[in-house]
Amino acid sequence: MSRGRAWPAARGMPRKHPLLVRLLCLIATLLLSVAIAHADTIAVKSAELLVEDDDYVLNAQFEFAFNPTLEEALQKGISLYFVLEFEIGRPRWYWLDEKIAQLAVQYRLTYTPLTRQYRLTSGLLAQQFDSLEEVQRILSRVVSRPVVARDALVASTRYEVAVRLRLDGALLPKPFQINALTSRDWTLQSEWYRWSFTP
Repeated sequence: MSRGRAWPAARGMPRKHPLLVRLLCLIATLLLSVAIAHADTIAVKSAELLVEDDDYVLNAQFEFAFNPTLEEALQKGISLYFVLEFEIGRPRWYWLDEKIAQLAVQYRLTYTPLTRQYRLTSGLLAQQFDSLEEVQRILSRVVSRPVVARDALVASTRYEVAVRLRLDGALLPKPFQINALTSRDWTLQSEWYRWSFTP
């Protein structure tokens, strides 16, 4: 019984590593799915620092919408936590950048079926809303929020400023934290929006 002669492998192509090829394909697929899941789902339209009295205040505007998955979660009694993060630092060529100020403001959003209202809480302040569109408008705008004392910044010095808004998946119930890692519906967040500021 004659055996056919094996064709020589093409130059540069592996002959005995099909498992390696499959593994590389799997890794590429996983990286792509993670990138899609963590896509930028909140857009930063604008951000600026202004002087008001003894402070620099932050004005910022975001653009996003609640998807049906998050709306359903709220109506089932799950609280959603949003975090507004701000930081300002001074770049140094000879050492690590100097952090001047950091701020994280947490918002807790809940739904009350009895009154059919949404409640947005931040610190001691709480507001009631009849629709998610109203909540969205409030979360989308930051107006005159003090972020750093005026005397903490030196005139004519360049600072690097960054701000972002995100849904905090770490505060979701455990089963939903897994969804937050893999599903775009649960990864509502903006990338850091950065700009230079000179007092």
